[in-house]
Amino acid sequence: MNTQVKAHWLGHSAFKLESQSGKIIYIDPFLKDNPSTPDELKEVKEADYILLTHGHEDHVGDTVEIAKNTGAQVVGILELMGILQEEGLPEDQAVGFNKGGTVHFDDFSVTLVSANHSSSYKGKYAGDPGGLVLSFEDDICIYHMGDTNIFADLELYGELYRPHVVLAPIGDHFTMGPEEAAYAVELIGAKMAVPIHYNTWPPIEADPEEFKEILEDITDTEVVVPEKGANFLG
Repeated sequence: MNTQVKAHWLGHSAFKLESQSGKIIYIDPFLKDNPSTPDELKEVKEADYILLTHGHEDHVGDTVEIAKNTGAQVVGILELMGILQEEGLPEDQAVGFNKGGTVHFDDFSVTLVSANHSSSYKGKYAGDPGGLVLSFEDDICIYHMGDTNIFADLELYGELYRPHVVLAPIGDHFTMGPEEAAYAVELIGAKMAVPIHYNTWPPIEADPEEFKEILEDITDTEVVVPEKGANFLG
């Protein structure tokens, strides 16, 4: 794919992105306690932004620690930002917004869209779950679906945002499984899909090749199953 943006899957739903200007963006940085994250990828020394889909601990992960150590701005739904401030996130690093809203940073913007799931943090209601649409200026658009099942609005998101890349959960049990995920991505119509949120623990064991086979049979979308830590966009 012709892009200056770099994207690295870190296991589960966690990603490290690098924008055209070199800004470092983490999504759902569940790293230190993540059994699917290689040890060499668990330590974060530099970050400019942390984007969160929802409040579950396997997505918030090391957010507060990373933010304190790097000064990164943390972006997520309003209620979750309030809880993380109670956990020690500096107020001036918290960027709260809500579904349908877009915030702009340097050479990219992020829009919070819906996801069908639940959201809590340490037993506290943490606002609605969401997906994240990242639009990089004069470059590509990446849609992280968060934790979700299929729903009809995905077709509208495809028409509105025209994402080039979709990061889709396939692990079943807590989200949609491979077949449902394939039909969800079909609604969106992206050029590339990356399976996420699978094989971290036994309940979410899934075969990414099943997702790949179904999706590539019903669409022209390319499915990429990346090696952890490697840039899969370059």
